[in-house]
Amino acid sequence: MKLNIAVLPGDGIGPEVTNQAIKALKAIAIEFDHTFNFKQAPVGAIAIDKHNNPLPDSTLDLCKSTDAILFGAIGDPKYDNDPTAKVRPEQGLLKLRKELGLFANIRPVKAYDTLISKSPLKKNVIKDTDICIYRELTGGIYFGEKKLSDDGDTASDLCEYSRYEIERIAHLAFKSAQNRKKKVTLVDKANVLESSRLWRKVVGEVAKDYADVTLDFLFVDNAAMQMILNPKQFDVILTENMFGDIISDEASVIGGSIGLLASASVGEKYAMFEPIHGSYPQAKGKGIANPIASILSAAMLLDHFELFEESELIRKAVEKALKLHVTTPDINTKYHHVTTTKVGDFIEDVINNPNDSNLNFTNIHLGQSTII
Repeated sequence: MKLNIAVLPGDGIGPEVTNQAIKALKAIAIEFDHTFNFKQAPVGAIAIDKHNNPLPDSTLDLCKSTDAILFGAIGDPKYDNDPTAKVRPEQGLLKLRKELGLFANIRPVKAYDTLISKSPLKKNVIKDTDICIYRELTGGIYFGEKKLSDDGDTASDLCEYSRYEIERIAHLAFKSAQNRKKKVTLVDKANVLESSRLWRKVVGEVAKDYADVTLDFLFVDNAAMQMILNPKQFDVILTENMFGDIISDEASVIGGSIGLLASASVGEKYAMFEPIHGSYPQAKGKGIANPIASILSAAMLLDHFELFEESELIRKAVEKALKLHVTTPDINTKYHHVTTTKVGDFIEDVINNPNDSNLNFTNIHLGQSTII
């Protein structure tokens, strides 16, 4: 298969982790005789600095002319700490989602057996957790009308949803559940919000088309609590934009590090794949950023094109890295010399040598990633 992939590394650690994802995809291309072409473009703070625009027209044009987008991260302290800034990096990402119609954000959350001890939650609570969160991505309060009074003392953000916006992501969530544990949990605030009551009504109607899937409902405050008390109860979580943003970040602690969580943002025509973590500017250039979320996002890219054998090989390589502690300091307190690049090198090696099973532990922890 030939794929043209737009690469938007962005800010902070974005370029570092994205490079490791590209490394994994290039290894897959060699192993399975595919052709993956990569072309980079600026987005976020770096694009503001160069073009005074967080999403230059040339970047958007590139995204529209390629098969998929591999995204890094955006954000910079000079904008985060300046509430008066009129142009902000995040505007680039929001516009990208809107322009490309990326209405569904898909975030898998899995508790790896080898990392259970890294989670702040108890082992018996998180073991066997396997959740997929479907977050509506182009509607709701983030995109609603925003007002600020003339005196600057009163502000409002409108949360608005249509039946169509709810139906299209609900169908995706139910279809996913049919191939999982056949359960969808709608997270809302229907006891207070009119928009949530519309979500309940529409999702309940959509559920009738999926008789093999169980639908239940949780208010978002209870869902946040249940995510900590008993995450194993969840299969597919369906929710609106802001609730999904919060719930999915909360879920990141289950696996022990937000650096493990990948995501896909898909629409009817375009698809973008990115780690859910931010730009983490404090770690920029230090080689400590965890690239696994970006690498797993590359696996989701392969899934999108039904290259399931290829994506499974990436996931097996990641699991081997986790098992052998070839990981960055956020989840590896024993071997501090394992850098972002070394994690990517190791996973690349496993992909290139999938049938080798005996690994030289000494070499790995001396900083090499050579399979013997």
